[in-house]
Amino acid sequence: MFFGKKKFKLAAFLAGGFLACSLFTGCGESGGGGGTASADEIVVGSNFELTGNHAQYGSNAAKGLKLAVDEVNAAGGVNGKKIKIVEADSKSDTAEAVNAATKLISDNKVVAMVGPAVTASVIAESQVATDDKIPVIAPAATNPDVTVDNGTVKPYIFRACFIDPQQSEVMAQFAVNPKDKGGLDAKTAVLYIDSSSDYSKSLGKIFKEKFEADGGKVLMEEFFVAKDQDFKATLTKLQGANADVIFVPAYYEEVGKIIKQARELGITSAILGTDGWDDTKVVEIAGAEALNNTYFCTHYFEGDAEVQDFLKAYEKAYNETPNVFAALGYDAGKMLVDAIQRGGDTSEKIRENVETIKDLKVGTGVITMDAKTHNPIKGIVVLENKGGVRELRAKIAPEG
Repeated sequence: MFFGKKKFKLAAFLAGGFLACSLFTGCGESGGGGGTASADEIVVGSNFELTGNHAQYGSNAAKGLKLAVDEVNAAGGVNGKKIKIVEADSKSDTAEAVNAATKLISDNKVVAMVGPAVTASVIAESQVATDDKIPVIAPAATNPDVTVDNGTVKPYIFRACFIDPQQSEVMAQFAVNPKDKGGLDAKTAVLYIDSSSDYSKSLGKIFKEKFEADGGKVLMEEFFVAKDQDFKATLTKLQGANADVIFVPAYYEEVGKIIKQARELGITSAILGTDGWDDTKVVEIAGAEALNNTYFCTHYFEGDAEVQDFLKAYEKAYNETPNVFAALGYDAGKMLVDAIQRGGDTSEKIRENVETIKDLKVGTGVITMDAKTHNPIKGIVVLENKGGVRELRAKIAPEG
């Protein structure tokens, strides 16, 4: 397994290159006990945030999903049938996510769905999908509660990404590991958390637990709210703690501003984060020099040979570099396509086939589905920002 209480194996690497990744949506049919593909097409649902505060995430994930489906359709489809995506807009709102899922199931008769991008909206739609026995693949929802409820796996809900505990545990271990083992040899840390985000709060909590269990000490915790613009007053308080590292598990818009303002205040400590950092726009916001001595974990490294096919295909299709949401949307699409190709002509068969995915090549690497948790077993990388370029600092393989 790759998460839980097991130790991670960190291997230090030095390699130049940018990181890109992405995520997207799904498919499904008919409510009331699942659906069956028609004679000439297989209808799947894409339920993403195309408008609203999370549109940047959802729209990119949708592109990744579409690419995965376009590829199989261009190759002749599945047993002569084309996969048709019906797109819905969850509008970055949990209630709208439920409405969109309900419409996709009842009106469009989808056999499966992909999306939304954010945790809260996936959790909101999961009851509708479960009641109607329609499998859902969440590309980027990292909270453990997405696929498990009070210790019991949700039978129709899956994900394409690793989960929050994995990210926080990897970054805490990376922080405390000695430098000769690829880490930062940190003894103290402060946390700067987005109090409006369950994602950020969960990551902060787990990082603190792991960091202190490994012998470090968290000296201070401070909070901000998404869309804040001025962080200097709180950063000044954090500066006073003189900690070795600052952990900021948040999304790239706020992260870029926080890093920029921290460096303007003279804060030189290492700043650490998670996959919410993973967008090239963070360089535009913070500036290349300010990003020096910052590190974050994410889903793959652009320099790896195994991701080149995806990168080239995405850039050819959209004339742009994919971000993490686009990559994960593509992964979710590949998972869905694989389930359909292995005889998934009904919602129930698709569910069974997603649950038994093994050594499937997707955009970000190779994954196997853990049937007990509906989480993929996959690798994770730690990247260092250096001179505006992302370099591979550590690569962690899933440990069985």
